[in-house]
Amino acid sequence: MSEPAEPQALPVPQHVHNAQLQLSAALEKADGKPVDLMKAPWADVEQALVKLLGGKFEPNRPEHQAAALGLAGGFAMRLISEHQAFWFPNRDSPEGASLGFPQAIIMLSPFGAVMDALTQAKLTRLDDLASDIRRSLGQVRFGTNPGQALGSQQQTLGPTDYQRLFDPGFLQFIVVDSAKAKQTLESKTDALARDVRDALGRTQPPLPPEARQQFEGQIVTSLQRMEVGKSLAEQAERAPRLAELMTHLVATVGGTGSAPEEFWHDVVLPLLFIGTPASFPPLDEDELAAFKQGADPLALFVDVVPHAHPAPDEGLLGAFDMSEIGLVHPAFQKVGALRLIRINPDRLKPLLDKYDPNATMDAVQRFTAHVAKAAGQPATESAQGKEMLQAALTLLADLKRSTSVAGDVCLRRLTEAEAASEQALAIVRRALQGTRIILT
Repeated sequence: MSEPAEPQALPVPQHVHNAQLQLSAALEKADGKPVDLMKAPWADVEQALVKLLGGKFEPNRPEHQAAALGLAGGFAMRLISEHQAFWFPNRDSPEGASLGFPQAIIMLSPFGAVMDALTQAKLTRLDDLASDIRRSLGQVRFGTNPGQALGSQQQTLGPTDYQRLFDPGFLQFIVVDSAKAKQTLESKTDALARDVRDALGRTQPPLPPEARQQFEGQIVTSLQRMEVGKSLAEQAERAPRLAELMTHLVATVGGTGSAPEEFWHDVVLPLLFIGTPASFPPLDEDELAAFKQGADPLALFVDVVPHAHPAPDEGLLGAFDMSEIGLVHPAFQKVGALRLIRINPDRLKPLLDKYDPNATMDAVQRFTAHVAKAAGQPATESAQGKEMLQAALTLLADLKRSTSVAGDVCLRRLTEAEAASEQALAIVRRALQGTRIILT
């Protein structure tokens, strides 16, 4: 039997690496001698840091945050060296990436860990955290799992596995009934737990036992662990993902499919703003060369053809100004990284009202012929290009239908794993919304 492939490590995020180098240089200058962030005892590092900062760590000061980011780089390198940990993209993390481990599902934000330790004025807590990780990995490495013999090969996880599980890189638009959202968030968590458990028992079709067990563990048990007698809104800062998910389960009344954020930003929404032009601009040499080398006509279309309708120069997805973004409920005000936000669709509605998938497809085909004529060679059609165009047209049709439904249009971020489980989630949502739910 062949050895499992080693996970391909991603490079250290550049801003983390730069912060680590800058901190090392600053500590050496302040302390009068080099401070090895990968090997020096954390107590010694902390003493040097106090000299550098001139006193107590203040988490809201940018220069102190920069120092914490540099320490996070050093802490991460220690874990990478000892456990073959690796960075993976994670939009939820303050540093834009998190640390994963190949032998067990353990996700860590080194910056968050350092900030916690510095805020408590005890950087040696990082040693405690490292010991906890070492212990957890040891239990996986030397423990026995049901059906697995001691010493048999463990599944090796890589950056791609972690990104699929934890990075909220997928987006979907949903329509939320604001009254139901308010009722849900302002209900007691124990009542919500009962409602979800009851819904799991009457889903149609019935959920497979393993899926029901997963919902029980992730939603019902989580709700039961919340403080009894308090509403979900009162505890949203403590469990923001649970509050967002319950809002989606009880209050969503329409929506689109999900797709990677980059696909929405680079293809789907640009198609809407471009519209169906009657003519196309000339192409420069680089664009013609890209076409001759096999660039997909759809990618050239959204890159070359100007927008017929104005879109924000900056902002969310290149489609929404920051003034067009709001909260689903005031309870989310204290949540740092929101995955569910309310948006104002007024800019898109007139464009969606006129949207015709056949007309958009015709525009792309006419552009392809336009480029092929200028390049003096036919387009190279690919199955992937056709699938991308069809997916974009379908998402725009979904968005057009969704914005016609009464309710608040919202943008929901989710991981690839969550997107894959959306079908099962929809079954539970229908059960929850199928009968009148009385929450007390």
